[in-house]
Amino acid sequence: MSGTFVGMPAFPEAARTAVDNPTLRGNLRHATHTIRAKRAGAVAELADWAELREAGRRIKDHTLRHLDRFLEQLEASVTAAGGTVHWAEDADEANRIVAELVKETGESEVVKVKSMATQEIGLNEALEAEGIRAYETDLAELIVQLGKDRPSHILVPAIHRNRGEIRDIFTHEMAAWGRPAPDDLTDRPADLAEAARLHLREKFLRAKVGISGANFMVAETGTLVVVESEGNGRMCLTLPETLISVVGIEKIVPTWRDLEVFLQTLPRSSTAERMNPYTSMWTGTRDEDGPRAFHLVLVDNGRTDTLADRVGRQALRCIRCSACLNVCPVYERAGGHAYGSVYPGPIGAILTPQLRGTASEIDASLPYASSLCGACYEVCPVAIDIPEVLVHLRERIVEGGPAVRGGNKVVLRPAKGHAAERAAMRAAAWAFGHPGALRTGQRLAARSRRLHPRTLPGPGRAWSGTRDLPAVPAEPFRDWWQRTRGGKDAK
Repeated sequence: MSGTFVGMPAFPEAARTAVDNPTLRGNLRHATHTIRAKRAGAVAELADWAELREAGRRIKDHTLRHLDRFLEQLEASVTAAGGTVHWAEDADEANRIVAELVKETGESEVVKVKSMATQEIGLNEALEAEGIRAYETDLAELIVQLGKDRPSHILVPAIHRNRGEIRDIFTHEMAAWGRPAPDDLTDRPADLAEAARLHLREKFLRAKVGISGANFMVAETGTLVVVESEGNGRMCLTLPETLISVVGIEKIVPTWRDLEVFLQTLPRSSTAERMNPYTSMWTGTRDEDGPRAFHLVLVDNGRTDTLADRVGRQALRCIRCSACLNVCPVYERAGGHAYGSVYPGPIGAILTPQLRGTASEIDASLPYASSLCGACYEVCPVAIDIPEVLVHLRERIVEGGPAVRGGNKVVLRPAKGHAAERAAMRAAAWAFGHPGALRTGQRLAARSRRLHPRTLPGPGRAWSGTRDLPAVPAEPFRDWWQRTRGGKDAK
């Protein structure tokens, strides 16, 4: 993945800074609670939501099991429709391909549809290094770009900003990027949206090259799909003469019919809408309509390595709805920047360490950025068991073990700083494997419970510093069971 976030501290330190910012906490609390309430209402309208969720899971799992075949089918379909397919093993190769394609047009600026994949590979920075200016056209992405900021949410990248902050950014920064903001700009949403519309309109009409991602790619027909709510995507996808789409290889679905499921679950889970205001689909090129040249850049960038992990691969089902972020108590308090990745929240905590590996301090800390409450799994429209993957990745970090990196099988060494945890887990495993020792330990703990400290010493302080130690019962469960029921069911 891109090095945009390299140098950030591990999640606990970054989160501590975020929690100390009352404005940030207020912005996040208001936004996430509003979105989650609306989503719950939209989902409740569908009597078959559980069936749609299961269908989405099965479609994605089937696709991932046969990803090689469907990717080859997609390439053939896109090529037959007049498009050109490029394969990128990593971020550097993807950026190089896109920069070369833009240079071939003779243009030095591009307009962009909101795209997590291009954020992931650091495309804007790579294009800037080549003398090409990329203009974000999604309202929230525009706010982030003008503010020299980083996205903090999958769906609403500027969720950490309030209206007053946005007005100030537009007032001070818009002129350097094009049409300036009105002198009398207020913080009314309608006025801010109008300022952005006027600023972007000249770019839409002037741009010769557009860059997008895709929510879905249909192997059967070579069709790409972008869903959005503002209309900027439709402008970028239809007005430029050249369209370059940068898409992760997991965004594929086998058939046109499969879209029926996801075009119901995605808008309700993301924007709490029955359907997206703008759903754009295109298949190759046509002489009389849309771009004259279409390029599809398929990006791996760690996805094949993730696919090799039988537990972790379910993260590749993600359709980027962001529902897990909006219900996560950790994200609500820490915000997206603390995750050190363009993928924040629960899905970022399991996806980023698999795409980037866990060699860095920030990536090794992400699987611990969760209370394991399970709310993320309950709202996921493709049933990703995020808590299961979090525990799986924690085990890998603490114990090491086999993994796939760069397409090669490797054996990871245990991460530093987890010796106490490793020892505790091994001691627990031994105790659970020896019932007599476990029973003796439980009885000793019960009889000495009045001597137990209220906080843990040493490394345990990190845990008990924000939690109450559970009280040890006066009697172990085994003894209670034997005393009251004799180990037999009451009649």
